[in-house]
Amino acid sequence: MRLPNSISVDSLAPSCDGLPLSPEISPNHRLHLALLCGIGASTLLLHLLTGNRYGFNRDELAILEDARHLAWGYVSYPPLTPFLGRIALAFFGTSLAGFRFFSALVQAIGVVLTGCMAREMGGGRAAQLVSASAAIPFCLGAGALMQYVSFDYFAWVLTAYFVVFLLRRNDPRYFLAAGAAIGLGMLTKYTMLFFAAGVLAGVLLTETRRYLRTGWPWLGLLVSLLTFLPNFLWQAQHRFATYDFLKFIHQRDISEGLTRDFLPDQLEMTLLCFPLWLAGLYFSAFSPEGKRFRPLAWMYLVPLVFFFFAKGRGYYLAPAYPMLYAAGSVWGERWVEKLAPPLRLRAVHAPIAGALGLSILGGMAVALPIAPLQSAWFRVANKINVTLRDEVGWQDLAATLAKVRGSLPEQDQARLGILAENYGEVGAINLYGPDYGLPRAISGVNSSWERGYGDPPPQSLIVVGFSREFVAANFTACHLAAQVTNAYGVVNEETTERKDIFVCGPPRNGWPAFWQNFQYYA
Repeated sequence: MRLPNSISVDSLAPSCDGLPLSPEISPNHRLHLALLCGIGASTLLLHLLTGNRYGFNRDELAILEDARHLAWGYVSYPPLTPFLGRIALAFFGTSLAGFRFFSALVQAIGVVLTGCMAREMGGGRAAQLVSASAAIPFCLGAGALMQYVSFDYFAWVLTAYFVVFLLRRNDPRYFLAAGAAIGLGMLTKYTMLFFAAGVLAGVLLTETRRYLRTGWPWLGLLVSLLTFLPNFLWQAQHRFATYDFLKFIHQRDISEGLTRDFLPDQLEMTLLCFPLWLAGLYFSAFSPEGKRFRPLAWMYLVPLVFFFFAKGRGYYLAPAYPMLYAAGSVWGERWVEKLAPPLRLRAVHAPIAGALGLSILGGMAVALPIAPLQSAWFRVANKINVTLRDEVGWQDLAATLAKVRGSLPEQDQARLGILAENYGEVGAINLYGPDYGLPRAISGVNSSWERGYGDPPPQSLIVVGFSREFVAANFTACHLAAQVTNAYGVVNEETTERKDIFVCGPPRNGWPAFWQNFQYYA
């Protein structure tokens, strides 16, 4: 049989770790894959059963709004998440669980891929099930909302999966698939660039660099660049607006102390599974059995160092852990096999199952919207998971604005505009407002600024979310008309920092002059 020129002849040599180069699909493999798919499907079902509770999150409302204005880029993120949001709207309308479906689905697939990575590294059923189970807690949190974090996570896991395939099978053609996954990640969240740097380091600093003599790594790079090209061109046309946005967000995160605990966050984020990923790092970085998978260590360490010194948020590194869970499960399975059977069962299996179970239950308790609002359980979960409070009160906001509109004279209602301060308010007003006869919201936040203030411009305004000082300085004849509340008494940004609702006349210097300097980031 003649080999493709691009595949090195040494791929036929026995591996030092004893793994076959082209594992066959056996009945056991099919059973293990079925078990992994069952675990993934259970997380998807859990998301579908709980996804209709509470309401849209602030960030989801921004994505929903941008999904109605498809483009190759947005100020605050690349285009893939709004694109999938548009598909969800086409299939499910504004169903809350339906809008979150694709986010939950890719997280479920990520759980399955984690187990499959363990299998490709030589792990048996126990390693596959343990690694997949370790990935569940973050899956529950990331899949609970329609957010770019979920798709970014999936892109990292998919990239790692193809790299593991490449390393296990000594087949550089998988550089094409890894390149496509990296390009997909760049269309989701730009932190993929740091993971791509880790892949590059893994290739250059290990025996994998021999593949640079073939064309496959370079074709993989080309695939990733072509995938990302439309968004890059959009950024160039918009003077790289996202750079200014990210710089603003980064400075805000540092000033508010959100990056201070980057290293402790890694332990908090992985819960009781942290020994597993530490074992995976040891296996891939130092263990003789894991020599083939040395690039995985660099794929973790390079983003870790980048994020630490650049002062990134703790969760930025979350997508790097599934590959380490897989590697750690393989190392752990081999270690357990060396123990006497009674000790193995009593002293090892039970604690591992207990730690995984507690991590999953903990993830469910704080990540999913299942606690009764304002219960003691909710108050605890709300302190840990700050996204929960922002899933409450948006329809109440629209109802309050409708009451304010109804109190205005007819001539003011005829050319009324609603000026909203943040993207959550914009998304909520444009989602629920039509049911109350409200006009679409306008705003200077992120990509909303590009959509303008309407033609003809409004002559009277309901202004929500801005301070009294701002409205007095920029608009005529302002007075406080109402304040934001919600039926459950949940305290969030809308009921504290942005609670005032004003009625005003037009801008003091006219709409064009006001709008020209009104763009801002959040």
